[in-house]
Amino acid sequence: MLWLVLSVIGTSMFSAYLGNKLLTWSTLIAGLLLGFTLFGSIHWAWLTISWLAFIGLVIPLNMPKIRQQHVTRHLLDGYLKMTPKLSSTEQIALDAGTVGWEGELFSGNPNWKQLLRRRTPELTLEERAFLDDQCETLCSMLDDWQICHVDADMSPETWEFMKNERFFGMIIPKEYGGLGFSALAHRAVLQKVGGMSAVAGSTIAVPNSLGPAELLLHYGSDEQKNYYLPRLAVGKEIPCFGLTGPTAGSDATSIPDRGVVCMGEWQGKQVLGMRLTFDKRYITLAPVATVVGLAFRLYDPDGLLGDTEDIGISLALIPRDIKGIEIGRRHLPLNSPFMNGPIRGKDIFVPIDTLIGGSQMAGHGWRMLVECLSVGRAISLPSNNTGGAKLACLSTGAYARIRQQFNIPIGRFEGVEEALARMAGKTYATSALGKMTAIAVDQGEKPSVPSAIAKYHATENSRQVISDAMDIHAGKGVILGPRNYLGRAWQVAPMSITVEGANILTRNMMIFGQGAIRCHPFVLKELQAAQITDPAVRLDTFDQLLFQHIGHTIGNACRAFLMGLGSGRFYAVPSDRKTSRYYRKLSRYAAAFALIADVTMLTFGGKLKQKERISARLGDVLSQLYIGSAMLKRFEDQGRPAADQPILAWAFYDCTYAIQQALRGVLDNFPNRILASFLKLTIFPLGTREKMPSDRLDHKVASLLLSPSETRDRLTDGVYKTASDGHVIGAMEALLPEVIAAEPLARRLDKAIRQGDIIGDSYTQQIRYALQQKLLSKKEADLLLDVNRRTMEIIAVDDFDDDELRAATSQRLSKRLRKKAA
Repeated sequence: MLWLVLSVIGTSMFSAYLGNKLLTWSTLIAGLLLGFTLFGSIHWAWLTISWLAFIGLVIPLNMPKIRQQHVTRHLLDGYLKMTPKLSSTEQIALDAGTVGWEGELFSGNPNWKQLLRRRTPELTLEERAFLDDQCETLCSMLDDWQICHVDADMSPETWEFMKNERFFGMIIPKEYGGLGFSALAHRAVLQKVGGMSAVAGSTIAVPNSLGPAELLLHYGSDEQKNYYLPRLAVGKEIPCFGLTGPTAGSDATSIPDRGVVCMGEWQGKQVLGMRLTFDKRYITLAPVATVVGLAFRLYDPDGLLGDTEDIGISLALIPRDIKGIEIGRRHLPLNSPFMNGPIRGKDIFVPIDTLIGGSQMAGHGWRMLVECLSVGRAISLPSNNTGGAKLACLSTGAYARIRQQFNIPIGRFEGVEEALARMAGKTYATSALGKMTAIAVDQGEKPSVPSAIAKYHATENSRQVISDAMDIHAGKGVILGPRNYLGRAWQVAPMSITVEGANILTRNMMIFGQGAIRCHPFVLKELQAAQITDPAVRLDTFDQLLFQHIGHTIGNACRAFLMGLGSGRFYAVPSDRKTSRYYRKLSRYAAAFALIADVTMLTFGGKLKQKERISARLGDVLSQLYIGSAMLKRFEDQGRPAADQPILAWAFYDCTYAIQQALRGVLDNFPNRILASFLKLTIFPLGTREKMPSDRLDHKVASLLLSPSETRDRLTDGVYKTASDGHVIGAMEALLPEVIAAEPLARRLDKAIRQGDIIGDSYTQQIRYALQQKLLSKKEADLLLDVNRRTMEIIAVDDFDDDELRAATSQRLSKRLRKKAA
């Protein structure tokens, strides 16, 4: 009898592991019973009980009509009571996005072949030429000290160049005079420019994101497209979009700004229009905008558009020069003077055809915003922050090799190695994440969940990278001035954290909050089934989904448990010796995530919205699964370069450790302790065994940043490295090979000095003495002198007269420079 019980349990687990259907499992169990009946030695009474249990429980489960009346009907009643009805705004948010790879992760059994079969597009020749020509030229024009400290703006020449070269029209199709670039090219441009200057990056990002070309392309009338898009493409119109206000930030649906449909005078005629009253702030490009996109709630008290009084959130596009608009004043976000400021207006009348898409799109503003925001959020901030992280890695690796203390490059100290390795690993992950999400946009997806993942983790990772870079640079990073290439990036890091959905909101409410319903293979379908009005159809549909869902959950529990015991080594994954274990780990944790997500939703029901920290930790798991997938996809697409293996390994250790800690956080705070113990045993049958990267691995990864190599080039590709005038990072890159070549000579010289073979009060005198004594050749002496001179230029910091730092002085200087330029 014991063997029968163990056989039933083992067969059930293996069947669930394989994802077999209920009928297949039932047939296997029947076969086991028959075998033990015919060939076993079990007492007839135990056999009778076993067969009765099978007939009474298993067979009815395979008969839909009986199952529905005795099981599903009661479960549906309970489901309807515990599940809150989705609000209209939640429904719109769910309907707005599409489901891509994140759906595979939610299934608990990701199809890795499907991921690896996805074609990775390449930049076109035209896009590459733009990066190599126009982007290079623009980067050479950007002087962050002049922009941030002196002029509080980019130069007029820079603005004109960006307009003429259609930087503001990258997403606008060529038929309207734009560049018609892919999302991948859009990402590459922002990465290159944004890495050099947050001001320039933000200025380019907004017209190519929400504001408002994207809205016009999707929803604008033909008349609006034909008028605005060609003008936006070449910078004749500078756009901004007003969404955030003093009382409505993250809760954008509660905007108090209002418009009332009415008749009014426009250009000497009585026309149907709207009276708008609004108060917006934090609006990028507002001070220089010529056309203003506006979100507001529209009311129609006189029924001029229809029977609905509260029409809902609507979007309009209005000229700047309308009487009554207060626009032009500026905010100063953390001393980063990109154009940003408030917009206000009271009782401003505009025609009804200023609504984007015309009057038929009145009330559809929230859907329009959600659909377009997911695309913009997937590219703008992740790309700018990836560029910043890559440039920080490049510059910090070079600086840590050039800068010495105790006659040793500071990059050789273990404490610095730890920070360098973290920078490389986080940058590798961030770059892979951003590229995978941009490719999803190019493939026609509207990646609402991946865009939230990309926005949150790209900005958080970048903040960590910049912080580590500042720690390594120390005083060099702290002292602002023309020679400082890092301080402004650190200063503005919180800005990306805050905008386009504050990161606290994104992590606690959006990633898992949207993903749990949108990406789950059954939850959204069950919600929709429960809303079917026909009782018989509702019960039948819900029954099918429910039992598929139950089988899905049991299957994930068995996979998580068995792979946790080590059976994952037999799990079919892409068969590369070095990376197969990474695929298996992600498969194991995908099953664990799917299981714990199901149990959490069942336990909390509609109250899960209020359990933000549980939701945040589950969002962390989903995010890391997605990031891990992106890193493996990147590694495969680049041809599995062996030299990159240490960075991939570091990033993967970091990824799986974060997954483990997030799952532990959920279990430690789970309200039902018995269920938490069961889940812990299922997910971690051998305990929590993931570890952070070792010191040895830190050393390997850090060393890759300290010397030129193909790996270092791949990690930092796409950033501005040219040694142009004033570009300290380019100068460091040019100097780095010569510093490495001079190191053996410097060690020989230092040894001779310690032995008393060389005398001299200064470095130059010592070199000359060594040359006289023939301890160095002329070529070697010249190399050491040249490297020393250029090194001192690199590590130098700026100082100022008191008057040079006063705002009034800066303003006078700015006026003189503008006059000179004119």
